[in-house]
Amino acid sequence: MDLVILAAGMGSRFGGLKQIEKMDDYGNFIIDYSIYDAIEAGFDKVIFIIKEENLEIFRETVGKRIEDKIKVEYVFQKLSLLPEGYEIPSDRVKPLGTAQAILAAKDKVSSDFAIINADDFYGKEAFTAAAFFLKNRVKENVYGNVAYNVINTMTENGSVKRGVLSTDKNNHLTHIEESSVSKENGKIIATPLDDKVKPFEIAKNTPVSMNLFCFHKSIMTYLEKKFPIFLDDNKDNLLKCEYLIPTVVSELISEGKVSVEVVPCDAVWYGVTYKEDKPFVVSSLKKLVDEGKYKKGLW
Repeated sequence: MDLVILAAGMGSRFGGLKQIEKMDDYGNFIIDYSIYDAIEAGFDKVIFIIKEENLEIFRETVGKRIEDKIKVEYVFQKLSLLPEGYEIPSDRVKPLGTAQAILAAKDKVSSDFAIINADDFYGKEAFTAAAFFLKNRVKENVYGNVAYNVINTMTENGSVKRGVLSTDKNNHLTHIEESSVSKENGKIIATPLDDKVKPFEIAKNTPVSMNLFCFHKSIMTYLEKKFPIFLDDNKDNLLKCEYLIPTVVSELISEGKVSVEVVPCDAVWYGVTYKEDKPFVVSSLKKLVDEGKYKKGLW
């Protein structure tokens, strides 16, 4: 099984390359804990999607620690990765989004695969659930999303971006509402990124997506077909638009092309959305090590 790690983001809110911010006394990053958990769950290859200019720093930090424990591949997310005949304004800097990032790994993915963000701590339970789904449930037209209770994914330092999930009676995904989620006056409020949709209150146990999807390789074909449509629809917003995997998945569901099973997970998320989050993440990881859930130094 392959684990695709989305690590090409700029980390603007955190203020730097947060994917390789040291989070323990041994110099490990959040990404190290994810890879450690993935190996224990049975993943045998990791594919880093990064910006080309970050190759050496990734290879000299994360890569050299794990290359004797799991197969490692590097893929570059470039603005030039476009359908034939399309161009992006030369002054755009930010990557084109998670769907384009996954497309960059098309020739490296050898099997069904899971994706994660590089700067989020998902927890052992999440990787165990993803591995089970990939081994037993994923099909050409059946994908999975490991979902968290929203209360387990929040920070005290501001809003977080989450995909608020709607499901049917069989726990199949019907819609993902990409939203900015925050605590306001004792309530949890989701403010959709689509400004045509009004903010709404959600319960603490509302399932949300942390981008931990389990995919059959068929997703690549869908991503290729939808990419030019996305670019045409956003021809007047090519400086800022993002081709996002949750949006594509929602479209495929509404078109009846795929179904997505929501896989519940009680794990607690840790992440560094803001600089102020780091002390809490560091102390939380230390506690997990002290409790014996991770060995000291990991590697």
